Amino acid sequence: MHAPLDTLTEALLTAARRAGADAADAMAVAGTALSIDIRQGRLEQAERSEGVEIGLRVLLGRRQACVSASDTAAATIAALAERAVAMAREAPEDPFAGLADPGQIARSWNVEALELVDPAAEPEAAMLESDARAAEAAALARSGITQVEASASYSRRAVHIAATNGFAGGYARSSRSVSAVAFTGEGTAMERDWAGEQRIFQADLPDPATVGALAADRALARPGARKPRTGPCPVLYDERVAAGLIGHLLSAVNGQAVARGASWLRDALGQQVLPRGLSVIEDPLRPRAAQSRPFDAEGLATARRLVIDDGILTGWTLDLATARKLGLASTANASRGTSAPPSPGTSNIDLTQGTASRDDLIRDMGTGLLVTALLGSSINATTGDYSRGASGFWVENGQIAYPVNEVTIAGNLRQMLRTIVPADDARPHLSTRVPSLLVEGLTLAGA
Repeated sequence: MHAPLDTLTEALLTAARRAGADAADAMAVAGTALSIDIRQGRLEQAERSEGVEIGLRVLLGRRQACVSASDTAAATIAALAERAVAMAREAPEDPFAGLADPGQIARSWNVEALELVDPAAEPEAAMLESDARAAEAAALARSGITQVEASASYSRRAVHIAATNGFAGGYARSSRSVSAVAFTGEGTAMERDWAGEQRIFQADLPDPATVGALAADRALARPGARKPRTGPCPVLYDERVAAGLIGHLLSAVNGQAVARGASWLRDALGQQVLPRGLSVIEDPLRPRAAQSRPFDAEGLATARRLVIDDGILTGWTLDLATARKLGLASTANASRGTSAPPSPGTSNIDLTQGTASRDDLIRDMGTGLLVTALLGSSINATTGDYSRGASGFWVENGQIAYPVNEVTIAGNLRQMLRTIVPADDARPHLSTRVPSLLVEGLTLAGA
C-alpha cells in the first residue's frame, strides 16, 4: 500500500525545500483500471492495472525542472528532489515560469457537487465480461455480421496537487464503458463500424446490447461504399465526428499557440469566428461530466466562461505562464501530468445547439456528403488550411443515396466555421457537447 496522496505531495515539497528549491509544486496520482476484450466469442484479454505516479516541479528563480517516478519510497523522493534542483540549475531562464500568488489560489470547493466518482463498488471482471458478451451477441444477432470485437472497462483515478504557495487539494473520478466493433463482408469487401458508451456512474450506462446492435446496424450500412465525385459541395459532419471541428477552434485559441504566433486565429480576438447566435461555453463545474474539476493544475479555482459569445471570440485559453507572456490573467485552464510543467487545456465544452434535426439538415443540404468517420489529418495551425480523409454517405435530393469512402475533404477552417449550421442532436452526457454540423465551402477529392 502506498501512502495517502496528500502525504506524498507534502513529502515531495519538503524534499524540494531541503534540496534548495525556491518554490515547488507536486502531484501524486493513483489509478486502477480493469478491461475485458472479447473477440470471435472468446475472451481475448483480461487486464487489470494499479499504480501510483508522483511528479515534482522545482523553481530556482525563473529556472524550472520537472521529474517524476512510480516509486514512492522516502529515499526515492529525496533523490528525485535533488535531481530536480540539479536540473533546474542548468535550465535556461523562463521569465514567465512561476507558481500562482497566494492570493490567486482556490481556498474552497465542493467536489461532491461535481459527482465525479461512482459510489458503487468496483465491478468484478465477470460483470465486465458479461457486458462485453452481451454487446457481442446483440451485434452477431444481426444478419450479415461476420465478426465482432467487444470490450468493457472500468477505471478510477485520484489526483492530489500541492505547492509551496499554500495550495493543496485533490479529487477522484471514475469511468465505466462498453464498446463494440462489428464487421460485415469478407476480404476487400469487408466493412466495419463501431459504437460505444461511457459514463461516470455504472447505473447510467446503457444496456450493452443496444451498443452492439448499433455497431452492427452501422456496419451493415457500409457495404458497397465507393468514391464520390470530385468537386465543391456542402458537408454534414455527423455528431460522432463534429466535435473535431470545434476541437480545431479550441486549439487555435490555446494560449501556447497564440503566444508563439502559430494560430490561425491569432489576430481574431473580438472578431466574429462563428455565425451569430452560436456560442462556445466551457463549464468545468458541470456535474457528472468527465472533464469537470474544481480547480486547475496550478490551484486556481475553475469557473464557467464564454470562449465564443454570439459568434465573437472573447478570449484565449490560458495558464499562468501563457497569461504572463501575453500580459493577461490566467483563465484557470492549466493542465499537466506528473512529468511536465502546466500547459493550457480545456474541460467540458458546449456549442449552442440548433433547432433542426440531423435528418432536417440532410434534407436541406440537397446534394452533398454526410461524414461519419474521419481518417488522418493535415491541418496548418498557422493558416487554418484543412484536409482530412473521410468516409460516410452521399446525399442526393435530400436523402442518403449510398455509402462512400476514400474521400478527402479540404477547406479553410476560418471560412468553414463561419458557415456552420448546428443540429439539435448533441448527446447530453458527453464532456464535449457538439451536435451534427452542416458546413459550406468544402471541396471533395474523390473519383
